[in-house]
Amino acid sequence: MMKSILAAAALAAVATAASAQTAPATPPADHAAHADHAALPTITSSIKDLLANPATAAVLEKHLPGVSQHPALPQFQDMTLSQVAPLSGGAVTPAIIEAIDNDLKALPAT
Repeated sequence: MMKSILAAAALAAVATAASAQTAPATPPADHAAHADHAALPTITSSIKDLLANPATAAVLEKHLPGVSQHPALPQFQDMTLSQVAPLSGGAVTPAIIEAIDNDLKALPAT
């Protein structure tokens, strides 16, 4: 629990500093690679899009508890997990992103 709180605080601090920068545009999702999941957001989707879908939001909450209620969410919601990772103070790691990606790919298509 304390680790989550510290990670959230670090993410908030870094996300606030990053809000002054313009995040690069998110490339369009590779629909051919995710044709069976076309209706679901993918790992290349924004955090806002991942949180907007109940199934993908559950995956994010599983790996990043409290992300949907994070006080700095407005500053990083339009970024992808890969864009947030270097700014997160270690809260979002490549291993977490990979685990989220695997769980997203395992979701049934809607």
